Amino acid sequence: MAWKVFIDGEAGTTGLQIRERLEGRRDVEILSLPPAERKDLGARKAAVLEADVAILCLPDAAAEELVGALPEGQGRVIDASTAFRVAPGWVYGFAEMAPEVRQALSGAVRVSNPGCYPTGGIALLKPMVDTGLIASDAGVHVIGLSGYSGGGKALIAEYEGGTAPAAFQYGTGQRHKHVPELMTYSGLSTRPIFSPTVGNFERGMIVQVPLHLAPGSGLAAAQAALEAAYADSRFVTVLPRPEGEIRVDPCRLNGTNALELQVLGDESSGNAVLVAVLDNLGKGASGAAVQNMNIMLGLDEAEGLV
Repeated sequence: MAWKVFIDGEAGTTGLQIRERLEGRRDVEILSLPPAERKDLGARKAAVLEADVAILCLPDAAAEELVGALPEGQGRVIDASTAFRVAPGWVYGFAEMAPEVRQALSGAVRVSNPGCYPTGGIALLKPMVDTGLIASDAGVHVIGLSGYSGGGKALIAEYEGGTAPAAFQYGTGQRHKHVPELMTYSGLSTRPIFSPTVGNFERGMIVQVPLHLAPGSGLAAAQAALEAAYADSRFVTVLPRPEGEIRVDPCRLNGTNALELQVLGDESSGNAVLVAVLDNLGKGASGAAVQNMNIMLGLDEAEGLV
């Protein structure tokens, strides 16, 4: 039997990546609408209800409209927008965040796919807060660098047309839409400072959390906390601490659903930088959606993913 999957917004950046990961799978049948019906609410609603799982790759308002049109409790949905990431009744689809999350995903009707930056930020911060290495009310700075594909069609066109700068910082007003989910699921009670930057490369991402830890033991404790949190993970790897300086390549995991975490810094001073590397279109978007779909359907969560 093939599971029916509907991708609403299949022509967009994330939708195309999801379709690429599902095409060729014998256990999945992709439901598609004719181009003339792709903005028709009634046709889209019918496709969601026909599918075993629907994945929404839409702007927030369009996702809210479609979900609001569905009968209560009907239509299993994974939403890739930011519309429902902290909404009651929705499961936040970061399976590695805690064992109970994966269990909740298996029976979920409404799943919100995590944002790309929060995936790295939460992966780094939650074990620190859970173990007391960071107080929940601590002032934390999260720094991000992403490829331009995360900005959608307009930004992609700027870079591919040669009109965009080599890099630029944004979110300078400290009201970025990723901050609420970053706080909610990392356990922070104080709003973090979030500083994202876009670079002139298509995809790939680094998320950094600089910290002052206890001199002589803090970095080792941070390493142990991360290793314990992700010991049984299929897609999250905690790299060993390097000797000396290294270069961190934001593109090294492109095309995968992998997330790599690392503790960098100086043990003698306790000055540390926690680093996450992921593909913003992989584990940061389409890969996570396919992983969540697999779990919801009772399949091997790694099916169709690398």
